[in-house]
Amino acid sequence: MFEVPLLIAGKAVGARDGRTFERRCPMTGQVVSIAAAASLEDADAAVDAAQAAFPAWAALGPGERRDRLLRAADNLLARSTEFVAMASETGAMANWYGFNVQLAANILREAAALTTQVHGQVIPSDVPGSFAMALRQPCGVILSIAPWNAPVILATRAIAMPLACGNTVVLKSSELSPAVHRLIGQVLEDAGLGAGVVNIISNAPADAAAIVERLIAHPAVRRVNFTGSTHVGRIIGQVAARHLKPALLELGGKAPFLVLADADLDAAVEAAAFGAYFNQGQICMSTERLIVDAEVADDFVARLARKVAGLRAGDPADSRSVLGALVDPSAAVRIQGLVDDAVGQGARRVCGGTPQGSVMQPVLLDHVTPAMRLYAEESFGPVAVVLRGDGDEALLALANDSAFGLSAAIFSRDTRRALALAQRLESGICHINGPTVHDEAHMPFGGVKASGYGSFGATAAIEQFTQLRWVTLQNGPRHYPI
Repeated sequence: MFEVPLLIAGKAVGARDGRTFERRCPMTGQVVSIAAAASLEDADAAVDAAQAAFPAWAALGPGERRDRLLRAADNLLARSTEFVAMASETGAMANWYGFNVQLAANILREAAALTTQVHGQVIPSDVPGSFAMALRQPCGVILSIAPWNAPVILATRAIAMPLACGNTVVLKSSELSPAVHRLIGQVLEDAGLGAGVVNIISNAPADAAAIVERLIAHPAVRRVNFTGSTHVGRIIGQVAARHLKPALLELGGKAPFLVLADADLDAAVEAAAFGAYFNQGQICMSTERLIVDAEVADDFVARLARKVAGLRAGDPADSRSVLGALVDPSAAVRIQGLVDDAVGQGARRVCGGTPQGSVMQPVLLDHVTPAMRLYAEESFGPVAVVLRGDGDEALLALANDSAFGLSAAIFSRDTRRALALAQRLESGICHINGPTVHDEAHMPFGGVKASGYGSFGATAAIEQFTQLRWVTLQNGPRHYPI
């Protein structure tokens, strides 16, 4: 069992009123973490600490900031086994958490490299003797809100790029993975970033809305970044707008996976199975819609069914398990409701059964129609549906018939044809002959439509986490009309 204090101004502290909350393992029901339940005053204290630390951190040279972030990357890898041991918070497989640590370390390294890439420019002025510049400077305190499903990756991403740009950070951790998020804070603290540069706040589930509103409203918070559901993202965006705080939102998805008539079906099956079912489909990029040319649909579905039959969900401690468990039994109930609705309206269940607790075997449904909830709603679970179309234009129309637009994939042997389609797909990310689930630290990552706006990663993050300023230097006399 993990004891999870707050991290404020470099110190491990309990909530001021002494409250805590429990996180239980979705498989066993046993308490995994007992975390401090921050009060509104604790939230204020975390922002105040970040504000106090901001001048010194912003004034650091890029080389020193880079060195500290690189130390943090090394520290993260060195504590990999501790992170993996915390997978019981969410019921995930050890290999998923191991991958999380590896990519999170790469994110910190990419952030370290970014410290010297915060550039401005000289702009020609029409005013005689005026030397005009556009400068990018740190904003101040960044509020970061990260989810539980890829807890090391997404919390690290929410922190690392703001730090690289010279900001300080308050991370509001997920109520479902508080121990993991707190350990990230400790890793950064141990790297010598400085007291208050990163602060970690955990809260009881019932207090989430009040804590988030308090954090956003604090005058020192200048930017907000949030990764999570579209429903909550809308609320975050509205609150941020009310307080005139720019927000970077990376939200839900319902990734389309287009299989053209000329696709390599074996390669497509491998990528589709990985994209749809890895981590029980609890990834924002997970493949939810298999959009297949009718000419090859029967063959593709038969091959995919054989593949899925070998993917077993279950207790991560069981050596026979490949997919692990869902984050909570209630998630299984919600997802099963979507499946039952589709089957009740005529969808064919190719594979997948009734969930048991937080374990749900991978589901594949064929002949799904717009009348079914699964056509449009994000399942965020181990469910993929097959939509059939005649020809490329029909497949493209099906792919774009969605409120979401995060990740997408196209499989075709004709890469020029696939690239032409990719340019018309309404998504922030598109992979040709690769899975929808794909992330690299130095790539721009973001969505369109109900999947949010703005991008994490690489130089795209600089625009999100710096303030562009116009500065002039007047050389010599200047004429005024009065």
